[in-house]
Amino acid sequence: MGTRRVELQPAYVLHRHPYRDTSLLVEAFTRDHGRVGLVARGAKRPRSAMAGLLQPFHPLLVSFSGKGELQTLAGAEPHGRASVPRGRDLYAGFYLNELLLRLLRRHDACPELFEVYAAVLGHVAAGDDVEWALRLFERHLLDALGYGLSLLYTVEGVPVEPGEWYRYQLENGPVPGERGDGVAVTGRALLALASGEAPDAEAREQSKRLLRAALRVYLGDRPLQSRELYRQTLR
Repeated sequence: MGTRRVELQPAYVLHRHPYRDTSLLVEAFTRDHGRVGLVARGAKRPRSAMAGLLQPFHPLLVSFSGKGELQTLAGAEPHGRASVPRGRDLYAGFYLNELLLRLLRRHDACPELFEVYAAVLGHVAAGDDVEWALRLFERHLLDALGYGLSLLYTVEGVPVEPGEWYRYQLENGPVPGERGDGVAVTGRALLALASGEAPDAEAREQSKRLLRAALRVYLGDRPLQSRELYRQTLR
């Protein structure tokens, strides 16, 4: 990858941590360049305003340059109102960020997923049906990765019926019947995920089990820190 200069790119900070004596290493999700690693030189110095800007859930315009895995952050400025989750919903925001960190490769542009992320973050910050917002983000994330679920048709190409039971086989798709290999799910849950319309509690739980199983294939056995932190708050 040759040296490049990117100006005023819409972005969100996913994670940051100290880098050397006075700098920060920032993982950012950008609209047109995907996930990028940025070195914010001097951001830890007392007079630097950069550290205050480089916070998760704050929409930014960032400029950066360089080549290879890490780019040099040249500037950052606010770009609209921040959508900062509160209370326990903060862990939902961390969950979104952790999924992107774990599953997105650097420099793979996902502009549609970027817009979905911004919209879902707004729902989470407003406390607006947070659980369902997470399910829709998970579905869109799988689509962006090229691992989208088949939600409208069975493996035989027959339209999914809301009142029927299926076993969702991750390598194939939904198979009619309540028993057998795969995740048990009703057509109602599959169609809700396809349309985005929030279903009843039972279908929500089925959707959660299905998406968790699908994501586990790509996340592996290492647990999500955001999920563990949330569980600790419930003790």
